[in-house]
Amino acid sequence: MNSRSSRRTFLHLAAGAVALPAISRGAWAQAYPSRPVRLIIGYTPGGSADITARLTGQWLSERLGQSVVVESRPGGGTNIATEAVVRAAPDGYTLLLVAPANAINATLYDKLGFDFLRDIVPVAGIIRFPNVVDVHPSLPIKSIPELIAYAKANPGKLNMASSGNGSTIHMSGELFKMMTGINMVHVPYRGGAPALTDLIAGQVQVMFDNIPTSADHVRTGRLRGLAVTGTARSPVLPDLPTVAEFLPGYEASAWYGLGAPKNTPAAIVERINAAVNAILADPASQARFTELGASLLPGSPADFGKLLADETEKWGKVVKFAGAKPE
Repeated sequence: MNSRSSRRTFLHLAAGAVALPAISRGAWAQAYPSRPVRLIIGYTPGGSADITARLTGQWLSERLGQSVVVESRPGGGTNIATEAVVRAAPDGYTLLLVAPANAINATLYDKLGFDFLRDIVPVAGIIRFPNVVDVHPSLPIKSIPELIAYAKANPGKLNMASSGNGSTIHMSGELFKMMTGINMVHVPYRGGAPALTDLIAGQVQVMFDNIPTSADHVRTGRLRGLAVTGTARSPVLPDLPTVAEFLPGYEASAWYGLGAPKNTPAAIVERINAAVNAILADPASQARFTELGASLLPGSPADFGKLLADETEKWGKVVKFAGAKPE
């Protein structure tokens, strides 16, 4: 199946939740869930994915009346976790924390044991948050135009750190390079923490880091923040402009949502979606996500499905431009 037909099929399936008769939907929804639900994530504990999964799991368990157990299965660029959910029974008791890596990996990996857009049904969006463009304070760069000018005057002199090949941090920088025509040398690390450590030490000069991990370093002056990569300024770093204010059309965000194995009954998808939307409408959870620098992604399964299809297409182009390969 080519990418275009896969995308059409995916959007069709995402919108198909309305197809079941009302009586059938009601029966499924009343019976579910009758035992604990597993929420599988493709990341190690402690990062933004783990925090998002545990907060969502806690609030979901309160609304569904059953425990939601977060299970970390890191490895393979999140592909191990994704395949575990793809192979699980389509009964609503195994969910996936969907992340940008799923959209990126569709192009980054030549061979996968699944087709993400075909084999995972979208359930609900949760949050999204931008990255922040950081530079070491020793550089004579205080704005995005100055970064572009410096990079063009010194091609290949700036080292751009990331948390690994194909990561959202890497792809945010590659999209910037693609749209500006500048040359920065990508330096991949095994995780965001060692990359950030070397950036603070001046071993590398630029990083498109996640806001939650960079914000304190920007506030204290250990790093210089130039701009955020979302469509709007961040309340966490309100003084920073967006990259798009200088580079129209640029946008790069991390985001999280829930997915389930294909053929999961539409009534169960609807039940979980309604619970997630109720969480996102709750002032207490809104406040907690705001502390993380996140904006909310309420909406239908089809809304989240469109985001996944759009992001897969967008990052596929960037992966091809960068010539990125898995580590």
